[in-house]
Amino acid sequence: MEFIVDSINKTIDIGNFIGSHCNSGDILCLNGDLGAGKTHLSKGIAKGLNIKDNITSPTFNIVNEYDGRLKLYHFDVYRVNDPDEIEAIGFDEYIFGEGISIIEWSDYIEDLIPNEHMDIRINKIPEKGESYRKVTINYHGNRYDYIKELKI
Repeated sequence: MEFIVDSINKTIDIGNFIGSHCNSGDILCLNGDLGAGKTHLSKGIAKGLNIKDNITSPTFNIVNEYDGRLKLYHFDVYRVNDPDEIEAIGFDEYIFGEGISIIEWSDYIEDLIPNEHMDIRINKIPEKGESYRKVTINYHGNRYDYIKELKI
């Protein structure tokens, strides 16, 4: 699926829809241009999970944890140089646990991502304007069929 959005709010709306439909064990992989809106999408997902905390990118922590309708594990692996770094923090326990995992820059650790996951790519569209983004969503596994209902 592909969506063209023209504001941060629409990116957050996509995330809110996803978060409100997520189930325990879902793995959401976010990739795309630097500064394209991966963290804004994550804020929307958190909103859909009824998380009240301020959502920030865990660039230097690797993972932030939040409590809501379901536990949210928000990873940013942009600065991970070796897959052993991510495994050392107990990555498998997070992604195979009871919560939802968001993994920004998951392409960097693609060999560690389970087959069943949702892949979301956000790319800037500079020729249309500063705020335009293309959001492409692909999923692997029937658990993510709910995304077919998303309308923007």
